Amino acid sequence: MAWIGHRARDYAFLVRGIPAPAEPFRIELRAPDGTLWTYGPEGAAQRVTGPALDFCLLVTQRVHRDDTALTAEGEDAERWLSLAQAFAGPAGGGRTAKGAA
Repeated sequence: MAWIGHRARDYAFLVRGIPAPAEPFRIELRAPDGTLWTYGPEGAAQRVTGPALDFCLLVTQRVHRDDTALTAEGEDAERWLSLAQAFAGPAGGGRTAKGAA
């Protein structure tokens, strides 16, 4: 899920009608077993770091950004964390639960 969230960065901007940032991002996530998962170039100025679980919950919109330990360096990275999504479909407040109507 972390990889998909990283790869869906541009989509999260575009689905909201916002041009995707041109520069690459560096994502550094600490896995539950303590290993480091990294995506993007090491020298990127735009960076997101923190627990992999928090990132996965954020990009699946299961948690609010303020309830994570994720940090962002750079204006674009900061903005992305407020719109991140790792699923196709319109942006918004989430999906209607099955059985609710």
